[in-house]
Amino acid sequence: MADEIKYEYKTVRPVRGTDGWVISKMQKDGWELVQQAPGTLRSTVNFRRPKKPQPWLLIGAAAAVLVILAVVIGAASALSGEDEKKHESDKSTAAVSEKRPSAAPAPTAVESAATEVITPQNNPEFAALLKADDCDDANVAFATRYEGKTVAFNGSIVNMAPHGDYDTRYDFLLGPGDKGPNTTTGPAFKYEDVNILDLKLTGKQIPATVGVGDKFRFVAEVGEFKTAQCLFLLDPVSTEVR
Repeated sequence: MADEIKYEYKTVRPVRGTDGWVISKMQKDGWELVQQAPGTLRSTVNFRRPKKPQPWLLIGAAAAVLVILAVVIGAASALSGEDEKKHESDKSTAAVSEKRPSAAPAPTAVESAATEVITPQNNPEFAALLKADDCDDANVAFATRYEGKTVAFNGSIVNMAPHGDYDTRYDFLLGPGDKGPNTTTGPAFKYEDVNILDLKLTGKQIPATVGVGDKFRFVAEVGEFKTAQCLFLLDPVSTEVR
């Protein structure tokens, strides 16, 4: 039927204890909860939402405009081609007599070091990412462009759970800001299968252990973004107590 509603579907596997947070954020984006199945460490939550109709008329009109522009530009290039050839020899002669511009100075060691670590202050993309939804396409774009690079941000531990059957290795869910388990904005950053030593804790008062709600300055290497779980993987470089 022409008026039948067509849906797009998404499955999210949040860490246990964050189901309500994930469902709330998905519903704000127009997703409808279809099914929720609890698991030992992660739950499986299925969503759907109506697909947006494709603006075919607008696309066709835009394509027609592009074709017309291409014809006009081609004609203008052909007309200006002879004038360019006419003055080409004069330009070449003048170029020989002109002093060649000096090369742009190479960045100093201090400047290079300052740009190695990506922060919200020196990278607008990262600043916007920290305010985006954890399932937003900005997560995929940033992970693809900056994989292997180092980022630094002020954040807190949203959730902490043992990794598999281990007693001393954990999966950490991190969020930007200071709200811990009440974090509602920004990516769901994850340290997967790490122990306390892997965090490389620094600062004036280093704790013997860490827990949900603790605030740190996280420095980490960018990993992949898992779209099915809306999890942004990071590898810890250092963790400074705040």
